[in-house]
Amino acid sequence: MNAFSNDPTRGGKELAWHNVVTRYQNPDLVRSIGQLCSSVIPYLLLWTLMVLSLRFSYWLTLVLAIPAGGFMIRIFIIFHDCGHGSFFKSNKANTIVGTITGFLTFTPFAQWTRAHAIHHATAADLDRRGTGDVKVLTVKEYLDLPLRKRMVYRAMRNPLIMLGLGPSLVFLVGNRFASPGVGQRERESVILTNLVLAVAVIVLSLTIGFKALVLVQMPIVIVGTTVGVWLFYVQHQFEGVYWARHKEWDFRSAALKGSSYYKLPRVLQWFTGNIGFHHIHHLGPRIPNYNLQRCYQENPMFRQGRPMTILMSLKSLKYRLWDEEHNQLVGFGYLKQLRMGEGLVDDCV
Repeated sequence: MNAFSNDPTRGGKELAWHNVVTRYQNPDLVRSIGQLCSSVIPYLLLWTLMVLSLRFSYWLTLVLAIPAGGFMIRIFIIFHDCGHGSFFKSNKANTIVGTITGFLTFTPFAQWTRAHAIHHATAADLDRRGTGDVKVLTVKEYLDLPLRKRMVYRAMRNPLIMLGLGPSLVFLVGNRFASPGVGQRERESVILTNLVLAVAVIVLSLTIGFKALVLVQMPIVIVGTTVGVWLFYVQHQFEGVYWARHKEWDFRSAALKGSSYYKLPRVLQWFTGNIGFHHIHHLGPRIPNYNLQRCYQENPMFRQGRPMTILMSLKSLKYRLWDEEHNQLVGFGYLKQLRMGEGLVDDCV
């Protein structure tokens, strides 16, 4: 059952949720600069240590890649907040810091910001899928596909690809191209990011060597992008999630019921910039990441139901399709049950 199946913003009197989230939307310059320093500086230090560790043991390099990947995620959260205009009061400061952190995370700032804004405007809307989200088909849509496209979809939804090879390819290769239909500003952000990354690769190859660059950067990218994509996936595709057709879609329900509260251990919550409070983030995307926990703690309206733990979230790995008839995510095994006429079984895979 969805942790937010009982709408916490409804009762005998509707609560002014927009007034609640507005109280937490003011960026604190000191905290923002402190978070920027505590993320970028350790990342660069770890990166340097990884280069030095190549002289001793590559196993040590790989061990260092784990915290370095964690700091890459934390830098991406800052990049993400800048895209929402929530990290600084100044739009110019958000653009500058967002662009620079975009270089460190291999992501063009303007293009990603546009796609992510569309994601926030269309999350949980079955009629407006396809931009800034992890692709999911309905059962009917899947069954209507020709065999070749079904096989492609199955491959894309396989965890080994979706959480293995896929994330690194998206950040290293996919982000090098402008998306169809984007404007001049977005195309320029892609070109600028590619130029900066090309210069960085040339300079680093001439100083530490191209092989060393690959041996250091690739494990960081694999750790950072895999965990990042997992967070994004599990926060919108979980047991009891809310999705609806556009005519029935509601922004508040999409935020509170279509996004999870992913309760992580304190250290992981720190590295992921409180993004586990995703239901609050979707309701108030202008809230800086460092204010999300306080918003959660000070307002019981956001603490309804049971949060999703890491163990509970693993169940999301089996979900592949949306069953409109029963309003829930199902696995491919459900299709076999349909053919056999056995009806719905919750444990289908």
